[in-house]
Amino acid sequence: MVNLLDESIKFMILGMGIVFLLLILIVLLTKLQSIIVTKYFPDKIESNSLPNNNIKDDELAAVISAAIAKYEE
Repeated sequence: MVNLLDESIKFMILGMGIVFLLLILIVLLTKLQSIIVTKYFPDKIESNSLPNNNIKDDELAAVISAAIAKYEE
């Protein structure tokens, strides 16, 4: 006579193990894809080459305040 509770626990552990292994595989493949993409398609914008808009801090604060006020309406 087969104990159904033992069999159900075995299937549960097997199923959860397979899902866990697939999630680990997805994470590893995503990291590998990220490495490959950054190697063959590097970001061409350097941090020093960003345009300087010469906006003063007071003007920037005014623009941000106006945007917040508009959003809250």
